[in-house]
Amino acid sequence: MNTIVSPPDGSPLVANLAACCTPITATVLDAASAERLAAVLRALAEPTRLRLVSLVAAHEDAEACVCDLTVPVALSQPTVSHHLKVLVDAGLLEREQRGKWAYYRLVPGALDALAGILTHRSQQC
Repeated sequence: MNTIVSPPDGSPLVANLAACCTPITATVLDAASAERLAAVLRALAEPTRLRLVSLVAAHEDAEACVCDLTVPVALSQPTVSHHLKVLVDAGLLEREQRGKWAYYRLVPGALDALAGILTHRSQQC
């Protein structure tokens, strides 16, 4: 299983990548940028994590408690929490602790930033 690691400065991977908002088709990626982008794409490419992003986004007020996500993906709470942590570390979701439960929501603009990075150079971020 791949582990997502934040950049040395601790910033979320998507925010770190989107800082320059340069599509990959507009310039040649350096090795470090390619590694960071690959880490974000690995986080999102895993089927359960992709479903979790979709479930959170579709949930009321676009946020969901981890307790609401276990049944739809048919996994235990610790396993779902692990997947959610990977998505948080990648900068795709943010987490808020409320009592004993954690609530998750999409990081505003994270998916748009990722889409902008993957956009063809004739389009703008």
